[in-house]
Amino acid sequence: QVQLVESGGGLVQAGGSLRLSCTASGDRISGYDLGWFRQAPGKEREVVARITGSGTYHSDSVKGRFTISRDNAKNTAYLQMNSLKAEDTAVYYCTARRVYLSKWTYWGQGTQVTVSS
Repeated sequence: QVQLVESGGGLVQAGGSLRLSCTASGDRISGYDLGWFRQAPGKEREVVARITGSGTYHSDSVKGRFTISRDNAKNTAYLQMNSLKAEDTAVYYCTARRVYLSKWTYWGQGTQVTVSS
């Protein structure tokens, strides 16, 4: 069982940067794929980025601005967000799954990111 705790959200002006962290406990993350999703008010949850053994994926809406990374020694995943836009405003969720699974199994409680224009 993996517990995930996000941090680093907040209020930032458009064009600014934030770095989200996702710290895991209960197991080592080295055997897991990690991902970031977000959900804006009135919208469905959408994938932002993921990092697996095959590499990284970033959605078209954040490509070139956001970067997902991981530090297995610190049992932590990160989402560096640059050039933030108002449309990036959402609750951001960290998620994990065993590398041999397709379903995202573990979720954090979410952290709010608000970008003012």
